[in-house]
Amino acid sequence: MRLRKELWFGFSLMALIIIPVIVLTPWGHLTNGHLGLLMLALICVGIMLGFPTAFTLMGMGVFFAWLAYRSVDPATADRRVLDLFVQRTFGIMSNDVLIAVPLFLFMGYVVERAQLIDKLFRSLHLATARLPGSLAVATIVTCAIFATATGIVGAVVTLMGLLAFPAMLKAGYNVKVAAGAVTAGGCLGILIPPSVLLIVYGAVAGVSVVQLYAGAFLPGFMLAGLYVGYVILLAKWKPNLMPPLAESERRVELPDFAQALAPHGRNALVVLWRAVTGGNAGVAKHTALAQLLVTLVPALVIVAVLGITYRATTAPEVEASTAGLVEAGGLVAAPGGEREASTGLIGAPEAEESTVKEPPAEEAKKTSPVETKAPGAAAAPQERLAVPAWLWGVFAIGIGTIALIYWLWNWERLEVFKMLLGSFFPLALLILAVLGSIVFGLATPSEAAAVGGFGGFVLAGVYRFIAYWRDARSSGKGTGTAIWSTMKELGIIVKESSFLTAKTSAMVCWLFVGSGIFSAAFALLGGQEVVEKWVLSLDMTPVQFMILAQFIIFILGWPLEWTEIIIIFMPIFLPLLPHFHIDPLFFGLLVALNLQTAFLSPPVAMAAFYLKGVSPPHVTLNAIFAGMMPFMGIQLIALVILYVFPQIGLWLPSVVYGR
Repeated sequence: MRLRKELWFGFSLMALIIIPVIVLTPWGHLTNGHLGLLMLALICVGIMLGFPTAFTLMGMGVFFAWLAYRSVDPATADRRVLDLFVQRTFGIMSNDVLIAVPLFLFMGYVVERAQLIDKLFRSLHLATARLPGSLAVATIVTCAIFATATGIVGAVVTLMGLLAFPAMLKAGYNVKVAAGAVTAGGCLGILIPPSVLLIVYGAVAGVSVVQLYAGAFLPGFMLAGLYVGYVILLAKWKPNLMPPLAESERRVELPDFAQALAPHGRNALVVLWRAVTGGNAGVAKHTALAQLLVTLVPALVIVAVLGITYRATTAPEVEASTAGLVEAGGLVAAPGGEREASTGLIGAPEAEESTVKEPPAEEAKKTSPVETKAPGAAAAPQERLAVPAWLWGVFAIGIGTIALIYWLWNWERLEVFKMLLGSFFPLALLILAVLGSIVFGLATPSEAAAVGGFGGFVLAGVYRFIAYWRDARSSGKGTGTAIWSTMKELGIIVKESSFLTAKTSAMVCWLFVGSGIFSAAFALLGGQEVVEKWVLSLDMTPVQFMILAQFIIFILGWPLEWTEIIIIFMPIFLPLLPHFHIDPLFFGLLVALNLQTAFLSPPVAMAAFYLKGVSPPHVTLNAIFAGMMPFMGIQLIALVILYVFPQIGLWLPSVVYGR
């Protein structure tokens, strides 16, 4: 019955496309523009019927491009179509942006097999144990963190379906709520860098992937925060959906030193300090000192962040003088006399061009730093800027946070923090190395992805070695056995990751080839011109156009996947953005946030099928779909928030890149 309903739903969608095409198409006098729109409708129907997207695009593109060339010159139509195919394929092969796709995919698949996520989920579960809906909260937070290490949605949903979903069901969680938390959290990798979607959009739209990554950080974590807030409110409102964990599930087993020090006081920081300074607590001083240093890590991190913020905020403004450069250029290019240079600003009126005049020799000597300073002379110290009022507020919040942390710092929280440090810290280093180098311009996305792939390989090796070494030590075997076992498993991990990377990368690249041919045929037939004329004839405001575009993308997300929407439909929307004065970067962020519905909306909700594949038999697909619906509503709320407050996505690119 369920299959029958799904088939009826699919056939109904196809009927909504086919019937208007049959009724509205002027079959008696077809123009090339009508053929372009017909091609677009046939592509949607073909994909919904289950034909491979890439080859459907190529086949349709070649056939309709041949029709377009044949209407002009039938004799050369065959040769020109083949030339078009080769040129488009070569253009995809020579696109440097796409190099980052297989590298990021390889990093994600390797990190997935490093077995960090089970430890991270366990530590987050204990850290949030007293929150309502703690297991669902830990699931979403784990997915958000894992999304920054891999943009592979299927891997995250499958892994959390094996790890978190059974734990929530065992704890008595409602099946729909548990399924919604896993699928919605797993789809965060679509938006949070390093997202493959953003790479594909950047390649299609000609937008900097680096700036897209910088802009997607805050919207991605805002969406994760909305998910967490919804789960906590729902658990507080209806506790029967997410019952609190039993006391035994919240307890952390204390090590020997903690059991020895616990009778001396509840606050771990105070007792450890006494043990280090006094030494009469029954614990070796070096053990107490090591634990005290671990305890001080949160304070040191907060102080370091405050110090960096202070230095960046109060740094003296550097005024770059170009007088010496102008003088040097003038002496070479135009000795004696004045010289004018255009600013080169796009759109600047010629009659009002800004000019730079060469200063007289005596004045240049006064202003040029080259002429006024002897070699090796120290620059005059510049005073720092005054501390702004908001920075004092940040200091107060930081100090208050430190005080609150150590007021609540008992022995169990110390152990949970150590678990977080062991599971999250290596992953955090990898994330900072990859995404930090991209955002701050230290490396291109491809270079950073290569470093990430190597880092993921090292992480997998280290964690596998630690696991085998513990097993070898407990069974009385030597270290050589652990090394040999680690090398064998690393070989398997690299083999599997390479195969999955090649498979997914081939799909993306073939999609690009098909898209190139399809978009070329669509343009040759004049389909783009027809769409543009229709949209412009509606005389819409930029707000109305944005609402229409996002609504169309949202509807397309129900029957189609994000790859098809980006590759087929973005080239239709992008040429219209300049007319409405819409930033392609901001439009891309809205599209990325909107396209998460493609993974959460039936009938082609891939996240649901990933979860169903690893779920117990009693969990139905309809239950998973029902659990997704509230999170789809939250995505729409996040979309509205991002549109109303665009600085959420544009602030970081403007700060880092001066957009």
